[in-house]
Amino acid sequence: MKRIMERPPSCGLTRVVAVDGPAGSGKTTFAGRLGPALGAQVVHSDDFPVPWEQGPGPWFAELEARVLRPLGEGRPGAFRRYDWARGVYAEEVSVPVAPVLVIEGVGTARRTAPVSFRVWVEAPRDVRMARVLERDGPELEPRWVEWFAAEDRWFAEDGTRRRADAVLDFS
Repeated sequence: MKRIMERPPSCGLTRVVAVDGPAGSGKTTFAGRLGPALGAQVVHSDDFPVPWEQGPGPWFAELEARVLRPLGEGRPGAFRRYDWARGVYAEEVSVPVAPVLVIEGVGTARRTAPVSFRVWVEAPRDVRMARVLERDGPELEPRWVEWFAAEDRWFAEDGTRRRADAVLDFS
């Protein structure tokens, strides 16, 4: 945490900490601990609609427009949380200007993100697949196979792991 707080703000007055890595690696669990330890709000990629067929790239535009751009201008951000179970937008979530904001999900530590500190979370592919299938159901395995391939391409092109300030293995 000291390493994070020593970094200068990256988005207006806010230090943005990105917790990135492939699906099922433990990002959400880690961010759920990191946010409270830093006294920071956590915004998850799962709060936004992320279409299977588009991969990890496009969803970030909404986070950027509704949260990161306003924070960069010194204003609070806000977005409507996406309810995956119902397939609709739910309540509005306010994101105040604060010393730290944690963003979590595939693609949050992308090269173009205004991030102070990047955390890469990883686990072996078979462990990750078992986790997502246990969480989401075995009927989604074909979708997850597609998604894992899209992530592999995304991370190779973006070079995300190479730029990480911290690498965590949650095997």
